[in-house]
This record gives sequence, C-alpha cells and structure tokens, in this order.
Amino acid sequence: MSNVVVPQLGESVVEARIARWLKQPGDRVNTGDALVSLETDKVDIEVPADHPGTLVSIAHQDGEDVKVGDVIGVLEPGEGVAVPATTAAAQPATASEATKAPDTKATPTAKRMAETHQVNLDTVSGTGSSGRVTKADVTQAITPAAKPAQAAAPAPKPAAPVAPRPAVVPGSRTEERVRMTKRRATIAKRLVEAQHTAAMLTTFNEVDMTAVMALRERHKKSFQERHGVGLGLTSFFVKATIAALKAFPPLNAEIQGEEILYKHFYDIGIAVGAAGGLVVPVLRDADRMSFGGIEIATRDFATRAKEGTISLADLAGGTFTITNGGVFGSLMSTPILNPPQVGILGLHKIADRPVAVNGQVVIRPMMYLALSYDHRIVDGREAVQFLVRLKACIEDPGQLLLED
Repeated sequence: MSNVVVPQLGESVVEARIARWLKQPGDRVNTGDALVSLETDKVDIEVPADHPGTLVSIAHQDGEDVKVGDVIGVLEPGEGVAVPATTAAAQPATASEATKAPDTKATPTAKRMAETHQVNLDTVSGTGSSGRVTKADVTQAITPAAKPAQAAAPAPKPAAPVAPRPAVVPGSRTEERVRMTKRRATIAKRLVEAQHTAAMLTTFNEVDMTAVMALRERHKKSFQERHGVGLGLTSFFVKATIAALKAFPPLNAEIQGEEILYKHFYDIGIAVGAAGGLVVPVLRDADRMSFGGIEIATRDFATRAKEGTISLADLAGGTFTITNGGVFGSLMSTPILNPPQVGILGLHKIADRPVAVNGQVVIRPMMYLALSYDHRIVDGREAVQFLVRLKACIEDPGQLLLED
C-alpha cells in the first residue's frame, strides 16, 4: 500500500481544498493518471498516481480542506487498467463515462463543470492551447441547452460541494449562499491585510498616449511578422516602469521587520483576470526582456489564465505589480498593494480629452495613471516623481532605448 498525499504546492501555499476526486475507490489507474483535483488559493492542480494500481480508499471527501503532506487516499500497487484502442472505440460510452471523458484534454475547471452539467467533453471543441477545452468552451456548450424542455431523464444531482442553483422567479426575493473558493477567500483576506498592515496611499497623474499609439501604428505589421504577436501597450509600460524603478529603488523593495530589503532585479507582476479571481503571473528579469518577449509572455499568461493552467511557479515572487483596469473600461481607480510589494501601478482606459499643448487646446488620447504605495518606506515625493518619470518615458518612448 502507498499513501496519496497532498504534494508541495509552491511558495507560501500550505493548504488546499479537494475540488473533486477524479477516481473512486476500486478504480484501477496507470502511472500519471490524475487521481484528484485540488483547489489552492492560486491555481487548481491535479495529483497523479506515481505508480499503477488500485485506489483503495479516500480519506478526505470533495470540499474538505487539507494541508501539504496530509494523507488523502491509499493506492494499492498492481497492474494498471488496460484499454485497447479498438475495444474502447467499439464500446459505446455510458452517460457517466461520456461525461467524464478522461481522454479529453480539458482544464480541471472545465472537467468539473462538464460533470456537473452532464456535458460530454468529446463533443466540445476546445479553444485553448493545443485544442484544450476550457471553462468558457463548456459554458458555450451548456448555453444552447437553455431551450424548450424535451422529454428526457432528469439531470443527476451535482456532486458536492457544488449546490444546485435555485430557480429565480421574476419579482421574488431569492437569496443564494455559495461557499467562497480558496482563491476568492485568500484574495479577500490579503486585500484586507494589505490595508491593515501598510500605510497605503495613492497618487495620480495622466499621460498622453499619442506617441506610443503612433509608434505602434507604424510598426505593428513588421512587429507581428517578426514576433507572431501584436505590439500592445504592456511592453511599453513594463519598460517605462523599470526605468522609474531604477530611478526610485524604494518602490522595488520590501519591509522585513525593521529592515528594508532593496532588490536589484525586476520581476514584474502582470495582473490578469481569471474565472476564479485575479491572478498575478510574473515576468522574471523583465529588464532583460525585449518588447517581443514581454508581449509573447503576457499573451501566454492571458491564455493560460483563461484555461486555468497558470502554474504556481508563474505566480511566485514579484517585486512590483502592474494592473490594467482600462481593459474593463475603468477611467480611474486606486489599486491595492500586493504584499510584500510596496508599489502597484494602475493603468486605465484611454479616452480622447481636451488638453492644453503649447497654448492651444487640442484633443489627445489620454490615460490616467495611479500609483499606490506603502508610505512606510516610500515618501510622497518619490511616488510623485516615479509617475513623472514613467510619464516622460511613455510620452517620449525613444527614451526607453537609452535605458541601461
């Protein structure tokens, strides 16, 4: 017998929640088969079998919280399950088997959602990388089902801990109680802690995007052909942020007790919206990355966030964060620090506004910038000058070529 244990989950992650057992007691498995899906405060992961055998027992059920190292099941060594391709193709799948679709490439979230709504993943076209089925794909497959009811067997009760949503009657005062996911609960806790432990202030400025937008227009075709990705705004702001961080090192530092730890490397977190909540994957040594490298990496982050395949290694660390509420239409906001970082830059919607240029009122594409900072080690003067430096780099992007 061998124990199935909660593996090391990455930096600062010590517990998880059992999202769903993918195998049940008595199931035979091969090496590498996913046994259980775990939900952490950062990503969902699957725990594979490290040898062939039979799952004998389960110690913790779906929805239970577990810690790293906890024994959650027992696997008896033995021969794995053999499924000849010809036999498998010849046998029609049962409703349950079709729903699980173990051989379909799908994200853990997509698999759980498919089982809950009795969707055959074999019939769903994946839009993720390498054709992987994502949550959005399953949602799209479910939506057409909202048509006039036909005579059919009632859908089985969703597996715990997912509760069926009550029908909403127009004009009724319906309430619904849903347990927070691990990620949402952790986000809530960390945001409150950030405001309680840091002396957080926010300063604002605005930037004229004319030069950057003109440069993008001139080079978008050649950039696309060279790098296989469009030239976005992210790379400009990452480069400008690094230039400002080099000029004002306290914003790239952190507090450890009564000491300040100055970091002479630039790991820039890029906040990305995901189905389960915001995630912040990190561009390692972003100061050494080219514009193309930054754009490729951020596109990859966005794709994997949508698919639910961001890894814990992608999220670890970070010395400064950039978040862009403008993609959702935000005109101005006050971003909250991502501890132990002491600075976060908020980007916003680009809007045409009248501004004074050389004594004349002209219409320019303008963006508001917001810098939230920890006043314990960052003075207001430094915060204001940080944004002024960043603004200068964006309004004259040629300056970025002169940075070390």
